[in-house]
Amino acid sequence: MSDPRSIVEQTNGLEVPRFAGLTTFARLPRREDVARYDVAIVGVPFDSGVTYRPGARFGPAHIRQSSRLLRPYNPSMDVEPFHHQQVVDAGDVVGNPFNIDEAIEQIEAGVLALAGEGQRLVLLGGDHTISLPILRAMHALHGPVALVHFDAHLDTWPTYFGAPYTHGTPFRRAAEEELFVARRSAHVGIRGSLYETGDLEADATMGFQMINCLEVDRVGIPAIVERLREQVGDLPTYLSIDIDVLDPAFAPGTGTPEMGGLSGRELLAMVRGFAGANVVGADVVEVAPPYDHAEVTGIAAANLAYEYVSLFEAARHR
Repeated sequence: MSDPRSIVEQTNGLEVPRFAGLTTFARLPRREDVARYDVAIVGVPFDSGVTYRPGARFGPAHIRQSSRLLRPYNPSMDVEPFHHQQVVDAGDVVGNPFNIDEAIEQIEAGVLALAGEGQRLVLLGGDHTISLPILRAMHALHGPVALVHFDAHLDTWPTYFGAPYTHGTPFRRAAEEELFVARRSAHVGIRGSLYETGDLEADATMGFQMINCLEVDRVGIPAIVERLREQVGDLPTYLSIDIDVLDPAFAPGTGTPEMGGLSGRELLAMVRGFAGANVVGADVVEVAPPYDHAEVTGIAAANLAYEYVSLFEAARHR
C-alpha cells in the first residue's frame, strides 16, 4: 500500500471548479502522473458484442464526465478512498471493434498488465462481453473467483446467431472455463422475459444462486446482503454490475432496459454490503450515453465505481 504522504489525490474542488480541470475519473491523477498505484480506474470502450442498442463504447468517457462531483470522503462507508491508497485513471484498454476474438485477447492482456503487481482495478464498460477477458485475467492472478453479477439478464445463453462471444454469453463461457467458483457465485436483480422455460434450469447447472427482484422485495436488502456475504465467504470476489440491473427510471441510458429493477439506493446498499470482503476487482458496464439524459445513468455508474474504490479502502482494515 502506498505511503499516504506521497499520494497524489484529486484536484481540489474548492480550488478548481468541478466543471474545470482534469477530465479523468473523479479528477484523479493519470497513471503516468505517479510513480506507482494501488487502484486503477480503467475504461474498456468496446460494444461490438451488443444484441440490441449500441452505444456502450462511449460509456467510459461518459462515466468520467459524470464523476466530476465525487468528493474525497465517503461518509456512508466512513472511508477516504483516495487518501490512503494511490488511485489513478489508467486510461482505456482498447479492443479491436471489428474482431471480437482479437478484442477479447487484447482486453485480457491489458488487464493483466495493469493488475499484475497486485493492484485492484475498476473497469468501466463497454458492453458485458468485456467481463469474460477480465475474468480470465482475474483467474490468472487469483485463481477461480466468487462472482457476484448484478444484472437484469442471466448472460449465460449459449450463443447469439452462432457467435460464441456476445454480451449475452460471457458467463456461459466463464462457467465452461471454470473461471468462477460454482455454488459460491450469484446473479442479483434478474427479471424480465426469457427465451424458453429451460433458461433458468440451464443457468442453475452452472452454479449460480439466483436472486431476482421479486425476492429483494420479499426479504429485503439486509437479508440479501447477508446471504451473498455468506456465500462468497473469504474467497477472492469479483463484482460485475450491468447498469440495467437498475430500473430504467434510474438508468435509462442502456442497451437492453427492463422494467421492475432495483433503485439506486438499493443497489448502493448491496455494494456497500461487501465492505470487508476480499474483493479483487469490479466492473460497471452497459452505460450507453446516446440513450441517457441529464447524465442520470452516467452519475449512477460513476457513484458505483466510487463505491468500488471505497470497498478497496475498507478492505485495508480486514
